[in-house]
Amino acid sequence: MFTKLHAYIDHLGNTEKNIMDITSISVVVGSLAQLLPAMAAILSIVWSVIRIYETKTVQKWLDKNKADQE
Repeated sequence: MFTKLHAYIDHLGNTEKNIMDITSISVVVGSLAQLLPAMAAILSIVWSVIRIYETKTVQKWLDKNKADQE
């Protein structure tokens, strides 16, 4: 499941990712101000976690852990 999602997100351009990041931050701020329902906050958190997961730093950490296990 995450493989397909990761492939789709990799296919997006930086502009689309930046728009989604700004939307995500706006949703978090709106949720903290109790302007939006909790579901929007959850979706925003999921998007943020996906973005953090795909960073080069986290991917390096994961590759290092895989190499240590072998």
